[in-house]
Amino acid sequence: MKKIYFKTFGCRTNIYDTELLKSYVKDYEIVNDELLADIIIINSCTVTNGADSGLRHYINQVKSHNKQTKFMLTGCGAVSRGKELLDKSEIFGVFGAGQKSKINEFLKEEKSFYDIGELNFKDKKIISNYQNHTKAFVKVQEGCNFACSYCIIPSVRGKSRSLDQNDIINQVKILAQNGYNEIVITGTNIGSYGEDIGLSFGGLLAKLGAINGIKRIRLGSIEPVQVDDAFLEILDEPWLERHLHLALQHTSQKMLTLMRRRNKLKKDLELFEFLNDKGFALGTDFIVGHPGESDEVWVEALENFKKFNLTHLHAFIYSKRDGTHSVELSKRLGDISGDISKVRLNEIKSIVAQNNYEFRKSHANLPLEVLVEQKKGEFYEGYDQFFNKVLIKTDKDIAKSWLVLDEYEVDFENTKAKI
Repeated sequence: MKKIYFKTFGCRTNIYDTELLKSYVKDYEIVNDELLADIIIINSCTVTNGADSGLRHYINQVKSHNKQTKFMLTGCGAVSRGKELLDKSEIFGVFGAGQKSKINEFLKEEKSFYDIGELNFKDKKIISNYQNHTKAFVKVQEGCNFACSYCIIPSVRGKSRSLDQNDIINQVKILAQNGYNEIVITGTNIGSYGEDIGLSFGGLLAKLGAINGIKRIRLGSIEPVQVDDAFLEILDEPWLERHLHLALQHTSQKMLTLMRRRNKLKKDLELFEFLNDKGFALGTDFIVGHPGESDEVWVEALENFKKFNLTHLHAFIYSKRDGTHSVELSKRLGDISGDISKVRLNEIKSIVAQNNYEFRKSHANLPLEVLVEQKKGEFYEGYDQFFNKVLIKTDKDIAKSWLVLDEYEVDFENTKAKI
C-alpha cells in the first residue's frame, strides 16, 4: 500500500479542506512524515508572494531528501501557479479545490495531469473528526464577492456561496457528540454567509450556539460592514469567544479607497469602540506598503491605528499579485520600499503587543476559560476566551481538557499558571 502525506499551507479553510480530502482517500496509507511518503498532496495558499515561495521551498526541501516523491497540488495555489509548476516538472499533478472527491483517481494517475474543475463548487461531505486537533473547524461558505485592489482570492476561490444551513447544523451536532466542544467557523469570507440564500451569519451562529455540548464558538475573520443587527444580537451569548477579528486592512480612509475596501474609517472606529466597551479583545488584518501609502498618509494612519486599541494583529507587507488593480496603482503611484514597509510593520506590531499586555493585565481579575491543546516543553498550551495563549505548568496530564483558571500571572510575553 502506497503512503501519502498531506501538507497544508495557509488559512483555516485549508485545514478543513485537507481533512475533507483525507476522508475521501481509499487504498492508501496516510502517514505523518513526508519523508516516508510516496505521494505528497500539497493544499496550497497563494495570498502573497511569500506563500508561493514557501511552496517552492517546501518542494525543493523534500526533493533534496527523496527525489522519487510525487507532488500533487491543490488549493488556491493550484489555480494561480499550478500550470507553471507543472510545465516545469516541479510537480506531478494539479487538481482544483472542487475536485476533492476525485482524489483516489488522481492518486492512481501514471501520467502528469491538470484538472482545475469549476470554481462554483460546494462541498457536500462533512467532517466529523479531526486528527491531532482539540477543536473542530466548520466551513460555512466558499468564495468572496469583494473586489479589493490587492487580492486574487476571488479569482481562485470564486464568488461567495453559502453551504446548506441544515448540513452545517448537522455537522456541528455530530462534532459535539464526538467530543468537540469548541468549533472554529471558517470559509473564504464567512461574514457573507446567507446573503445568497436569504439567511444571516448571526442567525446561523445563534443556531450553532444552541447545540448541546458546544462550549465555545470561535470565528475567523469577518468584515466590519458585515456586523449587522443579527450579529449584534449574539454578542452577549456565553458561547461566543470574547475575541473578534475584524478585517480593517488599513486605518487611512485614502488607503481604504485605493484598496477598494467597503469599510469606512469613521464607522470602523465607532464599531471598535463599541466592541471594546463590551469587553472584547479585538484583532485585525493590516497591509503596510501598499501603493499610495506616502509618508503623510502613514503618519495619519498610525495616529488612527492607536485609537482602535487592537489586541491581536495579522499584518504583512503588501505583495504584488498579477492581474490585480493594485499592480496598476503601483505603476501610477510607485512602490513603497521594503525597508520602509518593514519599519511600518514593526511599528504597528509594537503597538498591538503593548495593547495586548495591558488588556491581559486589566482583565487579570477574571477567570480564564482555557481549552488545553498540547504540551510543548515544560508547559501545556491553550487559549483563553480572549484568544490569548496560556502556558500551564502541572504534573497532571491535562491535554485536551477544559480548565477555569482563577490564579495566573501576566507578563509581557505570556500568561502563565501553575496547577
